Amino acid sequence: MNTNENDLFADATREVLKGQCTPAVVRAIEAGGRDASATQSLWEQLEAMGLPKALLNENEGGSGLGLGQVFGILEQCGAHALPLPLADTMVARALLAKSGTACGAGSIALAQGQELPDGGWHCPLVRQGALAEAVLVQTPIAWRLLKVDQAHRADHADAGDAALTWSSAQVHAVPVIVVDADLQVRTLQAAVTAAQMAGALLQVFQRTLQYANERQQFGRSIGKFQAIQHQLAVMSEHVVAARMAAQLGCSGDGVKPDRLRVATAKARCSEAALIVAELAHAIHGAIGFTEEYDLQLFTRRLHAWRQTAGSEAYWHAVAGEALLAHEGMTLDMVRRITDVAAVH
Repeated sequence: MNTNENDLFADATREVLKGQCTPAVVRAIEAGGRDASATQSLWEQLEAMGLPKALLNENEGGSGLGLGQVFGILEQCGAHALPLPLADTMVARALLAKSGTACGAGSIALAQGQELPDGGWHCPLVRQGALAEAVLVQTPIAWRLLKVDQAHRADHADAGDAALTWSSAQVHAVPVIVVDADLQVRTLQAAVTAAQMAGALLQVFQRTLQYANERQQFGRSIGKFQAIQHQLAVMSEHVVAARMAAQLGCSGDGVKPDRLRVATAKARCSEAALIVAELAHAIHGAIGFTEEYDLQLFTRRLHAWRQTAGSEAYWHAVAGEALLAHEGMTLDMVRRITDVAAVH
């Protein structure tokens, strides 16, 4: 991996999101949905940068990057609470291009679905499904790209999330997408979600550290108190460990991640999300829970992302099954997971 190239993409993404994805814009998109002018304006900026096509080959209009090279982009999405499915779109467009399936310029969410008795497809939870143009759905029988505006939609409590259902006629009106037989949408989504969680975790820690240094009590900042310093130290340990694990989950030059590394990444990030969010709100006190305060834009996402594509319990089970099936020393498996020269 060319780390300098990765830094350039991350830096460019940071600059755009810093100006175009402010907390005010995030709130406007969450309130207005896919038809909000803020949604359309921000997505146009992302398209203009070529980010949704970053994983496509250069002859397909992309940048020819792999998951490991777009880690910085994904991290910045989490650091700015990007309320649009850019990460899913990047992966979906790469899979569609590889299968020879044409897709438009709109956003695409990833989701697992189930076939209904009448032949229709149902996705009980599509993260940011209400904000996407289409959903790349995997069921036990096939993959298909389905339009959101054709589905019956039931919104979830989290802004932008939805349950979507398509009729049998709508499902069979679109072709089956041919992808690698052993590829799972859960693994793909877990990899890019962990990377976004790493960015959000760091943002929560930095905001909490700043608050602790600025908030005065008994004539000095609360960050001077040993109890607060201990909580900040615990947060920093989890933030750093989660970022390293997330990088492992995205390591490699292709689009298909290593499932065991993804298990490590998603489990570690989900563990960190619970602890870091809890400590951040403890240090902020009651103000951190208010809708007007920006902290909740990140901690709310961390709680949602913790469950996305499987919580830590699910991925612990995946890692445990792999360990039981492994013949040889446990250390050999640990080395295989962590010995990635491309990770920086």
